[in-house]
Amino acid sequence: MDYLDELGAFAADLQYKDLPSSVRQQLGWVLADTLAAIVAGSAEPEVRAMAERVAHPGNATLIGLGLGASPMEAALINGTGGTFLEMDEGNRFSRGHPAIHVLPAVLALCEARDVEADQLLAGLMAGYEVGSRLGAAAQLRSVMHPHGTWGTLGAAAGCARVLGMDARMMREAINTAASMSIATSKKTMLQGGLVRNVYAGLSNSNGMLASQLVQSGFGGEADGPGSLLGEIVSERFDRQAVVRELGQEWHVMQNYFKLHSCCRFNHGTLDALDMLAAQGALPAAQEIAAIQVTTYNLAAELNDPAPRNTLAAKFSVPFAVATRIIHGGSGLGSFTWDAVKRADVLALAAKVSVAEDPAMTSQLPHKRPALVRITDHQGREVQAEVGVNRGDDTSPYTPEELTGKFHELCGRVWPRAHADALLNATLTLGEGRQDGRASLQDWLALLRRPAAHALAE
Repeated sequence: MDYLDELGAFAADLQYKDLPSSVRQQLGWVLADTLAAIVAGSAEPEVRAMAERVAHPGNATLIGLGLGASPMEAALINGTGGTFLEMDEGNRFSRGHPAIHVLPAVLALCEARDVEADQLLAGLMAGYEVGSRLGAAAQLRSVMHPHGTWGTLGAAAGCARVLGMDARMMREAINTAASMSIATSKKTMLQGGLVRNVYAGLSNSNGMLASQLVQSGFGGEADGPGSLLGEIVSERFDRQAVVRELGQEWHVMQNYFKLHSCCRFNHGTLDALDMLAAQGALPAAQEIAAIQVTTYNLAAELNDPAPRNTLAAKFSVPFAVATRIIHGGSGLGSFTWDAVKRADVLALAAKVSVAEDPAMTSQLPHKRPALVRITDHQGREVQAEVGVNRGDDTSPYTPEELTGKFHELCGRVWPRAHADALLNATLTLGEGRQDGRASLQDWLALLRRPAAHALAE
C-alpha cells in the first residue's frame, strides 16, 4: 500500500465516535474557534459586499450574515471571512491554517444533505488531518503563501468523507484537488493585497468541487500531491512523513490558537511585550527611543513600519509592537483602520528594527523565538525573550481564555446570550446523544441567526 492508498483509507474510514476523548474535545474547540473567526470576519465591509455580489439564494448559511447561498458560494464566502481578522487557528508543523480550509466546505455540504453531527465532525477531522499532514511533509517555496495550496486537498478529503466515499474514491478526490489549488503570492500579505483573504475561500470551494467532480467521473493524476508538493509549489515533499503514525499522532492536537489579532509570526514578539508588561517593566511610548526585535527568518520578513491597510498591519512586526504598546493590548481593536492611521502608532513603529538570528530560525517549527530590547531616552534598556509561543500545544491557552476570545469575536455580530448558546452547543456537538441528527439541526439553527444590526433594521 503506497502513502496515498494509506491516507485515502484513513480518511474514508475515520469515525468520530472512535476518536480518543481528548481528540474529540480538542476538535470541539477547533470548531468553535474557527466558527468565531468566520462570524467576526462577516462584519467586515468587504465580506458583506462580496456576499451581496457573489451569493445567490440557497440553503447553505453565510455565517454571521444570516443569509443563504449555494453550498459552493457559502464555502467561498465563509472561508474568506474566516481569514480576514487573522484570528483563525493554525498548526505549527504544517505552517498554515488547516481548519479554515476545511470547515466552510464541509459545513456547507452537510447543510445541503440530510446528515448527522458525527458526519460533519468526521469530515472536519479527516480534512484537517489530510491537509495538515500534507503541508507538514512539504516545504513550500519561500515566495508562496500557504493559504490556498495544500488546504484545497484537505477540503476535498473532508467533503469526500461527508459524501461517504470509499478509500479508492477518497484517493481520487485528493489527487483531483491537487490540480485545483491556486498560485499564491506571499507579497499579498506583506503589501496588504486583500485578495489574499480569498485564498482559503477558494480552497474550500475548489475542494468541494473536486469531490463532486470525482462523483461525476472525473479524476486526477496518479500522485497529485507528489506533483504539486514535490515539483511545482514546494522545495521538497516527504511522502512517508505524510502517513507516519497516522491515526496515532493527531495533528489537531498539535495546533495553536491565537489571541493576538495578527500573523502568527508576530506572536513571539508580542508575548515578550506581554511579559514585560506583566513585570511592570514595559516603558510608555513617549519614553522609548528604540526597539530592537531579533527573531526567526519568517518573522523578520514582516518589517514594514508603515502598512497601507489593516491586512498589511497584521503582517508587520513594527506595527504590531507599536500598536500593542500604545493600545495596551493586541486584540481586534489594535489592528483597525483607526489604529493604522494613528500618527503616534506609526511614529513608534518607525523606531522598531527587526533582524533575523539564524540560531532562532534553526529552532523552527518546534519553537518560534523572539528577543525584544527596548531602550529609553535615558539609555536604559529592558528586554524579554520567548521561545514557545502562547497558544501552542506546549503552552496552551486556558478554556477561559478561549471562551473570552469566542465572545469577543462573536460579539461583533450577536448578543452575548446567543454566543453562549452557540459555544455550549458547539463543544457538545456529537456528544452524549443518540439522536445526532436533531442535535445538528439545533446547532445549525443557531448558526443561521442574522447579525444583531440586521435584526434591528
